[in-house]
Formats: sequence, C-alpha cells, structure tokens
Amino acid sequence: MFTSLRFPIRLLPGTALLFVLAILNACNQKHQDITTSNTTGEEKKQADIWQAPDISTLADNDSTQLIKYGKRLIENTGFYLGPKGSVAHLSNGMNCQNCHLAAGTKPFGNNYSAVAANYPKFRDRSGTMESVYKRVNDCVERSLDGHALDTTSREMQAIKAYILWLGKDVPKGTKPNGSGLTELAYLDQAADPIKGKTIYIAKCAVCHGANGEGKFNPGNINYQYPPLWGANSYTMAAGLFRLSRLAGYVKSNMPFGADYASPQLTDEEAWNVAAFVNSQPRPVKDISKDWPKIASKPVDHPFGPYADSFSEHQHKYGPFLPIALYKKEHQHK
Repeated sequence: MFTSLRFPIRLLPGTALLFVLAILNACNQKHQDITTSNTTGEEKKQADIWQAPDISTLADNDSTQLIKYGKRLIENTGFYLGPKGSVAHLSNGMNCQNCHLAAGTKPFGNNYSAVAANYPKFRDRSGTMESVYKRVNDCVERSLDGHALDTTSREMQAIKAYILWLGKDVPKGTKPNGSGLTELAYLDQAADPIKGKTIYIAKCAVCHGANGEGKFNPGNINYQYPPLWGANSYTMAAGLFRLSRLAGYVKSNMPFGADYASPQLTDEEAWNVAAFVNSQPRPVKDISKDWPKIASKPVDHPFGPYADSFSEHQHKYGPFLPIALYKKEHQHK
C-alpha cells in the first residue's frame, strides 16, 4: 500500500524518524482492520441468524424425555396422530415439519424460535389472547385438517415442551433474525398462476407430484413430501393459504436444498408458483369467526368482507401494494 512513498530518511533526526514510522504502522493497522471488517462482515451477518439449541446435549431425565418426544411428534406427526396413527387418528397424515422445516429449527423455514418469547399473545385472527395450546391446535385443525389435541394429553405437553425449549434463549418480547418466514417485496402486478404452473412442473412436481399429491414415507403412514393441494393437504384456513406467507416460504426453502442464503427461485417465480399452488382445490374450513375486526385482515387474506373496496381476487393474487397503502392511509380513521 505504501510502496510509492519515499521519505528522505537520512535527513530526519531520530525523533522525526520514529514519528514517521509510527504513522506508517498506524496506517497499516487501519488497513488491516478495514480488510478484516470487510471479510468478516458476511460472517457476522450469518452469526446473527438464530440457531436452534442442540437437543443432543440434553441430559436423560423425565423432562428431557418429554422434549425429545415432542421433537419426534413434530417430525412424524402422521405416524403418531395421522389416519393410521399409533396414538390417535386426528390428522390428515402430514407432519408438522412438512411446514415447520427441520422440526421447526430451520432459519426462515417457519421455525418456532419466537414462540416462547411471545406467547401468550393477542392475535387479530381470533381477536383473543392465545396460548401455546391454542396456537398448536390451530395448526392441527387448519394445516393438518385435524381435530384439536387434548391440552392435558402427553402429546400436547410434549409438543409444548419442545417448542418452548427451542426458544428458551430468546429474550421476552423479541423475534430473532431468521424467525418465521422471509417477507418478500410486493410485485407491481398480480401473481400469475399460469406462469406458476410452469415453474411447478419444472421445479416442484418431482417431489410433490404432478397432481400435488405428495409422496409418502415407506409404509404409507405419513408424508416425506407433503401434498400441496387435494383432500390431504393444508386447508384454506391455514396460514400458508395467504400468498405472501407461501411465497416467502418457497423463496427461502424450495426447491429442496434451497435456503435463505442460496435461494433457487427469483422473487417473482416464488410469488407465481405460490399463486398456482393456492389456486388448486383443498379442504374447506369454517372461518366465519376469523378476523372479527375486519379492518385488521391482512392485505392477502383472500376472503371478504373487507374494510376496503378491493376485490377478493386482488386480495388473493395482488397487486397488494395499493391495498397496503390504503390500509396505511385509513388505519387511524
């Protein structure tokens, strides 16, 4: 860096020479600091992403056995609670981790990192304070098209114990970086199911099937790759039936092998394939009690009535920015 600098050192007295050398050393150190900062910036960013605690470090006792059972229930829900379940027949055969990836531990994979820090919490969808029990059963009923678990059952206690353990180090009232799903910028136009079908055939059908039927694990008891529509898929009341939620999920996790740091689809492709999947038939649920305060409905809630004049079609496929701007303008009126 300093090879072009020439100082007449022979003319400098000893103190001046030391002063110049000190300046050169300081500049060199500054250059090293900048270089180190640049090379480790991405590492620091990665280090800020939430990482799940290691379940293998747990001691072996009654409480930890409950946590470990909870993890198995999340991983293999259909095996325990599906149509051929070994414990009960409560759900459609999908597993919780079909939506909450890697047993709820994958960054931006719909993980459970923020649950312990934020529940109980008020949710606009129900208009009530919700417990962890309520939130778990919402998933069982809406995403697994099932029946609510008895909150006193060992299965519910295990699921709760596992979820709370995952978030044990997250400060109360916060959400760590990497929680939930990626939030994509809105498109300038409506998402296109027809374009999405082309992407689905090319990128998704190999795992989820040409007709969205999914793929069973050996034994046909639960799913390796979940059905994305049809009788055994998530219902129209599930969170992923909101287009922004499914598009964000797809962007950071699909096709298989993608993650938030190395996505395989563009934002537009993620929106379009989500539009195609959510345009397909799926189980119906009673949502008449959802969003009791109509104005609090998300911009992409695809069922009226609304506190605005935008159509159900636009609320389902977009463009969403005009709706968002309207909501922002009228939120205090």
